[in-house]
Parts: sequence; structure tokens; C-alpha cells
Amino acid sequence: MTLHPTGTRKEWLAARLSLMEAEKELTRQSDELARRRQALPWVRVDKDYVFETEHGSASLADLFAGRSQLLVYHFMFGPDYKAGCPSCSAIADGFDGFAKHLAHHDVMLTAVSRAPIQKLALYRRRMGWSFPWASSFGSDFNADFAASFTEEQQRDGAITYNYRREPAFHPTEEAPAIPTRTTPDVPATAASMSGTDVATYARERPGMSAFILDDGVVYHTYSTYARGLDVLWGAYQWLDRAPKGRNETGYWWRRRDEYDAPRVPAQADAG
Repeated sequence: MTLHPTGTRKEWLAARLSLMEAEKELTRQSDELARRRQALPWVRVDKDYVFETEHGSASLADLFAGRSQLLVYHFMFGPDYKAGCPSCSAIADGFDGFAKHLAHHDVMLTAVSRAPIQKLALYRRRMGWSFPWASSFGSDFNADFAASFTEEQQRDGAITYNYRREPAFHPTEEAPAIPTRTTPDVPATAASMSGTDVATYARERPGMSAFILDDGVVYHTYSTYARGLDVLWGAYQWLDRAPKGRNETGYWWRRRDEYDAPRVPAQADAG
């Protein structure tokens, strides 16, 4: 017999209507938050970032591809990773469908990672994706937008991620927490699946940043990180409406081509 409360259809409807009022209030709050995001001051980007794409070198302005707005997903795939972060991969599984719609609404969506473009291209083909993906290898872009950090910053407690300072981490300590998911096994499991150690894995971080190109000048308008990315992770929005919710007791995500195979450390895709 189920331990969850049960009731009549009439009782369910009364509870559902009460919940609907809370949902409507959340929708109104979400609309207000969107307005406040759009009202943030724009910050001019003066640094000349250089990216590598499958079509050659590109500037930040080039990534707009003729649109006036650019959304960048900071995808965790560092130069020493053997494969992309599995959580970022799960988020990116939803990009292709809505990227097409965004591109026809004056918004370009692209992912940016620090791994060399050859690794990114091979991994994208493996995953069957078509959305744009640029390499910032050798560039300050990820560091400047708080999505990548150095070993020295990690060791000295100089990492500020999601607008909060993190304590120092040393290799002999327990795996550093990455404030994106609640289960404690995330760093070790995801690092193993990415083919690297925990400290190296944790020096890359997920996030998204928004930019606008106005009268030939690029401005940074918004960035979010950690749990701020939940709303971009389509599967979580479905789980939040499922009877058991997220129901997470451990790191259960795999890349979508790995669910029928034993979980093993990722193999090198490219040198």
C-alpha cells in the first residue's frame, strides 16, 4: 500500500487549485525577474578575445553570426578533459531544437569551452549535436567570465564562483564541492566520467553569459551559474513535475549514448 496521501478527485482538485495560485505567483515573480535582468546596466567588452571554430578564428563579435544578441553556454570541457562534462552534456542535449528558433529571433546560441577545437568537434560529432561550439583555448574569456580558474586560485582560496568566494582546496583534502547539484558524489563521479582528476575537473565551471552587439560595440549584459542554470536544463523541468520529483540520491546522469553501457572513465577523443 502506498505511503503517500491519497484522496478523492474532489480533494485533489481543491489541492490543485490552491497549488495553482502559488504557481501563478511564481510565474509573476519570474516575469519580474526577467524584467530586472533586462534592466541591468550593460558593460562594454573592450578585450579582443580570439576563438577557434570549425570554420576558423573568430572574434566575440563574429560569434553573433549577424544577430544582435548572443547567449553563451560555458560548457565544462577543459584542455585536459578526455570528454565533455556529463552534466553539461545533458543540458546541451536540448540546444539544437531551440537554437534554431532563437537564431530566427535575433538571438545566437553558442557553447564555449577551453578544450582545443579538435576535441570539441570530435565530441560534438559523437553526441550528434549541430549547435555552434567555439574553443577559447589560450584566451582569457572563460576566466574573465568566471567559468574557469587556475590551480593557484584553487589552492589559495581565490576562486569566486557564482558571486561567492570559495575556500582553498588542496589535493589531500576531500573533493571540492561544486555548487551545481546537491548530491555529494558529483565531483568524483563527473571527473571520472570526464577522464580527469577532481581538482582539474573542478577548475572548469558551468555558466551562461549574455551579450549584445549595439552600433558595432559588444556589451556584457548578464551571467548566471550553478543552480541558476537549472531552468536551462530541460530534463529537470520535466522531473520537477513528475510524481517523485528529482529523486536524486546519487549522480545518476550519463551521456545519452552511455545509458546501456557500464560507466567507465572516458577515453581520449583527441590529443
